[in-house]
Amino acid sequence: MLAPAYQVSAALPYSYEWRAGAAALVIIDMQNDFCAPGGFGERLGNDISPARAIIPVIADVLEAAREAGLLIVHTREGHLPDLSDCPPAKLERSRRQGAGSVMRDRWAAS
Repeated sequence: MLAPAYQVSAALPYSYEWRAGAAALVIIDMQNDFCAPGGFGERLGNDISPARAIIPVIADVLEAAREAGLLIVHTREGHLPDLSDCPPAKLERSRRQGAGSVMRDRWAAS
């Protein structure tokens, strides 16, 4: 049996139909280091307010995706505890900007 079809009529440039069984929601890098006060992004001097502003929108989309039965995939950036897999350029950028170590703790990657 096919999953129900959903018509998205307000989409641009044209409306379309999709089925939950043929779609997934992928949420990328919505983790403390990029979105929370005190995280790596803010320690680099970045304005994290745009990332924080979309959190409620993503939460609503996530809830709708769960209700529709979509496959949901969350990604995150993380490194080994000794940072041996972190690109040297990223380590150097972090050091130069005074942000400290890249994602050293569990909270950062949550």
